[in-house]
Amino acid sequence: MKEIEKTQIKLLSDRLDLIRHQMASMQLANEVEKYAELEKEKATLEIEIVRLKAARNKKLSKEAQKLVDMPFKRAITKKEQADLGKLKKTMRGLIIVHPMTALGREMELDEMTGFSKTDF
Repeated sequence: MKEIEKTQIKLLSDRLDLIRHQMASMQLANEVEKYAELEKEKATLEIEIVRLKAARNKKLSKEAQKLVDMPFKRAITKKEQADLGKLKKTMRGLIIVHPMTALGREMELDEMTGFSKTDF
């Protein structure tokens, strides 16, 4: 679903770029009506691009959605981060997401976070 928004944003951005080039090459004195028409289309395209970007950012991937739906999540402390192997062994089914990974950036995490079906 995110790919659909991405392709639509690309198409609209290309169209907007074309309009900007047309407007730059136009002589304002001779083609006032055409310039005004391009200005209106430019404004609508900019609004639509902003809307699509917001929609794309709102949607999370399936994996991120699965993690968000888990009942327990909390930040992993520095002490726990030092010995993640031990933490994962004691807590089966624990999924840890680092904020610098693609998934962490998508979920807009600020710190290393653990997700689990049971409290930990």
